[in-house]
Amino acid sequence: MAVRIRLRRTGAKNAPRYRLVVTDGRAKRDGRFIETLGYYDPTADPAASDVNEERALYWLSVGATPSETVKRLLSKVGILKKFAEQKTAGKKAD
Repeated sequence: MAVRIRLRRTGAKNAPRYRLVVTDGRAKRDGRFIETLGYYDPTADPAASDVNEERALYWLSVGATPSETVKRLLSKVGILKKFAEQKTAGKKAD
C-alpha cells in the first residue's frame, strides 16, 4: 500500500480550503483517509496553513510520500528540513 500525504478539498464553491491528509495512494482526492495533519487556506492573505509537525515527521519517517503541493507546503514550514536532519543524524549514529 502506497501511503501519500496530499490535500483534500473542503470549503464552498469558489472558496477552496484544503486539509492535509494521509491516505492510501489509490483513494480518490476527497475519499477515505487515514489521518488529518492540518489545513491550508489559499484564499487568506497571506495564505494560511497549520501542520501537526510531530505527526507529519512520523508519517514521513514510515515512508509516506507527499504530493508536489504538500512538499512545497512542508518545505515552507520547515518540516522537510527537520526530516532531512533526522535522517542524516540517524545515519551518523550507525
